[in-house]
Amino acid sequence: MAENMYVARLTEHHQPYGGTSRMKTLGVQGRKVLKICHLCLAGIWLGGAVTLNIMVLELGPAESGPQLNGYDLARMFVDDYVITPAALGCLLSGLLIGWLTPWGFFKHRWVTVKLILTIVCILVGTFALGPMINDQPALSLEQGLAALRNPVYASNISGALLGGIALVLMIIFMTVISVLKPWQKKNRTNA
Repeated sequence: MAENMYVARLTEHHQPYGGTSRMKTLGVQGRKVLKICHLCLAGIWLGGAVTLNIMVLELGPAESGPQLNGYDLARMFVDDYVITPAALGCLLSGLLIGWLTPWGFFKHRWVTVKLILTIVCILVGTFALGPMINDQPALSLEQGLAALRNPVYASNISGALLGGIALVLMIIFMTVISVLKPWQKKNRTNA
């Protein structure tokens, strides 16, 4: 009976302490589909992060309170509906790649580094940068252009910009190490 090219199959994997285990892995076509999804999500994540930074820098000075509020709502929309789902999708697809392919999570240092950086980026984005971006629309709606003189508003804008640039650089670094695979396979020592 022919195997479906997307369906998982059982393969044997050698364990560090001897013996083998049976583990499900994806076929070649399944790996390709998963990798394409991962790459697309990473591109959307990077594009959204770059867009958010450009929006902070280049939207220009607001001429009215509603215009400022519109800028803030647009930034919040990009964060909530582009960056967050893409980042979480990238993490999920990366976890599936590590789990369902021979790459694993800790066999190669570059995979481990990517996993750690992805989690750090998501945590920083969720708990540090996200609240800064999400607080802005309420401030600009309530205060109008006076929000520009509010120290909290100004601090949120500069913090989101600096943090956003740092996240863009980390996402670019993860992309580079995905292509270059710079570190050799980890040495396995038997105890």
